[in-house]
Amino acid sequence: MFDRVLIANRGEIAVRIARTLRRLGIASVAVHTPSDAGARHVREADLALEVPSYLDIEAIAGAAVDAGAGAVHPGYGFLAENAAFARRCAEAGVVFVGPPAAAIDAMGDKIRAKATVSAAGVPVVPGAAESEPGPGLEAWRDFPALIKPSAGGGGKGMVLVRSAAELPEALESARRTALAAFGDGTLLIERYVESPRHIEIQVLADTHGNVVHLGERECSLQRRHQKIIEEAPSPFVTDAMRARMGAAAVEAARSVGYVGAGTVEFIVDGTSGAYHFMEMNTRLQVEHPVTELVTGLDLVELQLRVAAGERLPFGQEDVRLDGHAVEARVYAEDPARAFLPTGGRVLALREPGDALPSGEGGALPGGEGGGLPGGRGGVIPGRQGGGPVVRVDSGLVEGGVVGSEFDPMLSKVIAWAPDRDTALKALDRALAGTAVLGVVTNVPFLRALAAHPAVVKGELDTGLVERALPELLPEQSTTPPGDVLAAAALTFHAMPQGDDPWEVTDGWRVGERAWTTWRLETRDGVHAAQVRGLPEESADVLLDGAAVPARIRRSGAELAVTIGGRTARYLCVRDGDTLWLGRDGASWSFTRHLIGDPGDRAGAAAAADGVVRSPMPGTVLVVKAQQGERVSEGQPLLIVEAMKMEHTVTAPRDGVVSELSARPGQPVDMDAVLAVVTSDAVVTSEEA
Repeated sequence: MFDRVLIANRGEIAVRIARTLRRLGIASVAVHTPSDAGARHVREADLALEVPSYLDIEAIAGAAVDAGAGAVHPGYGFLAENAAFARRCAEAGVVFVGPPAAAIDAMGDKIRAKATVSAAGVPVVPGAAESEPGPGLEAWRDFPALIKPSAGGGGKGMVLVRSAAELPEALESARRTALAAFGDGTLLIERYVESPRHIEIQVLADTHGNVVHLGERECSLQRRHQKIIEEAPSPFVTDAMRARMGAAAVEAARSVGYVGAGTVEFIVDGTSGAYHFMEMNTRLQVEHPVTELVTGLDLVELQLRVAAGERLPFGQEDVRLDGHAVEARVYAEDPARAFLPTGGRVLALREPGDALPSGEGGALPGGEGGGLPGGRGGVIPGRQGGGPVVRVDSGLVEGGVVGSEFDPMLSKVIAWAPDRDTALKALDRALAGTAVLGVVTNVPFLRALAAHPAVVKGELDTGLVERALPELLPEQSTTPPGDVLAAAALTFHAMPQGDDPWEVTDGWRVGERAWTTWRLETRDGVHAAQVRGLPEESADVLLDGAAVPARIRRSGAELAVTIGGRTARYLCVRDGDTLWLGRDGASWSFTRHLIGDPGDRAGAAAAADGVVRSPMPGTVLVVKAQQGERVSEGQPLLIVEAMKMEHTVTAPRDGVVSELSARPGQPVDMDAVLAVVTSDAVVTSEEA
C-alpha cells in the first residue's frame, strides 16, 4: 500500500477520498488553485499544494513528486479520464489510481468505445461520428437524435435534436461546450431512444485478470442529460437481467484490458428490457455511494489496493446486494429559474450526518458489509443495526464561496434502508434537514421529485423529470409562503434599530400599540407584512387579514418562530441588509425595501422595461447582436456560460439595442445588466 496519495481534485469527491485515506493510515495531499485555498478539501488534507489549475498536468504531476506521493487519485472530472495525465504520472514515477492509459484511450472516446465493445459482441445504439468516413453529422436525418461530445461525460454538451432545422445550431453549441469542457470538439450523433431507462453497471478489475461487477444503478432521473437522483439496485432490473447486463459489462471491460473501478452505461428499453451500450466511464462515478451502501464495499479503498498491485479480495460469487440505497445531488441551481446555476457565499450550513467518519469507515447498516466473507480488504467496517442510515458526501463549509468556474454540484445526500420505500422516506427526511443559506439550491425540488408518484412506484425513464415539471415546480416559486414572510418580518422587527429609545419598533402609542409595516424585497418583488409589539416578548403579526399572536426565540443561528400557537424552526443568518431563512430544505432571502428604493433592484425587475440582465453568474461567451441593431422579441442577443452550461439570453421585446455593455469573455454577476432594448414605439417617436 502507499504511504502518501495526492488527490487531483476538489470538492466533495476530494473530501471523500481523503477520509478513506485517513482510515487506512495513508497521508493525503490536496491540490488547490489560489481561489480554493480555503476550501474544505484543503482543510481536511494532511498537506496542501497550490497549482495554477486543476487541469494543469505538469503542475499536478510535479506536485505529486514534490510531496513524495506514491500515487495520484484523480477522483472524477478534471483529469480523471485523461490518458496523457496517466502517462505523465507514470513518467514521474507516480502510480495513477485508475485504468491504463490505453484503456482510457479506448473507452474515453465514445466513438472508439462503441467500435470496441461492438466487436466484443455488446449491442450498441445506431449512430455516426465525425471521425468516421461519410457525409458528416450535418447530413443526419434519423430524428429524434442525440448529439454527444466524443471525449465527454456527465451530460455536458449533450443536445437532443428533433428535426433537421435544429441540427446546425445544436452542433455548434455542442461543439463549443465540448471544447470548453474537454478540450476536444469531436462529436457523434445517435438515434434517440424514446422513454429509455439509464442503467449502469459498476465493474472492478485487478492486474491479475480478475474482473467482477457489483450490480447496477438506476440513473434515469435526469435533467439536461445530467443525473439528479440515483439508486441501487434498480426497481426494474430482475436477477436474470442483472446477470446478463453484468456479464456484458465485464466483457466490455475485458475487451480493453481494464484495471480499477469503472462503469459501463446502458440505455435500456423500459418495455422490452433490451439494452444497448452507451459509454464506459473509466473512473469512479458520482453515484458510487449507492453501490457502496448496498454492497458494503469501499470502492476508493479497492481502487487503491488494485493500483498497489493487490488481487481483488473476492469473486463474483461473493457479491451480494443488501437493502436499497438512493442518492440525491444537491446543486447550486434555481429550479424556479429553469435550473440556472446560482452562486454566493455559504453563510450558514446544516447537513444531516457525515460521510465516512475518520477512524470508523462510515456508519453503514446491517451485519458485516454486504455479506462478503471474513471482512477482507475493501469492506467498510462499522455497520451497526438494520435501520435507515444517511450519509452525506459534501465539499461545503461555512464561509466558502460557490463560484461559476466549477460544476454546480455541492454535495450528495444518500440514504440506505432494508427496502426501497423506507430508503426514499429516509432521503426525504435527510433533505428536509439540509440548509445552505447564501446559495440557492435545488433541495426542495429534490424532495418533490423523490415523492412523485411515478418515482415512488419505480416507473422511471429519462424524460420523466421534463414531463413532470409542472407538478414539481409549484412549490419552487420565488414568492415566499405567508408564514415565512411573517417570520422574516418578525425577525427584522426584533433587530435593534439604533440606540435611541424612540427608535424601538414596539409600536408604542398612548392607548394601543401601532402596526409597523415591513416592505421586504425577494427575488420576485416587494411584499408587505405588518407587525406590532416586541417579537421576543409578545407581538402580533397580520396574517391573511387577521391579527395573530407571534413570538420568536433565537439561539445563535437557530430561530424558533411561533405564530398562532404553531412553531416552526429556521436556520437564520443576516448578511448586511439581507436576511436568510432556511426551513425544510428550502431557503429564502429578504432585503428591507425602504420608501424611495428603486423597484428594479437586481432580481426584481420586469422584462417589460427592456433591460436585459444576466440570468446567472458566469461569463459572456458570445455576443450575437450589435448596438443599434433592430431586434425582435425572443431573438438571441448573448450566450452566457457558467459551470460548463450555456444559456441564451434573448430580447425581451421588439425594438433597438440602445445599450450593449457586455463583451465576450466578460465575467458577470447574476442580474447584471447586459443590454437595453428600447421599444419600437420610443424609437419611432425619436426618429419622427
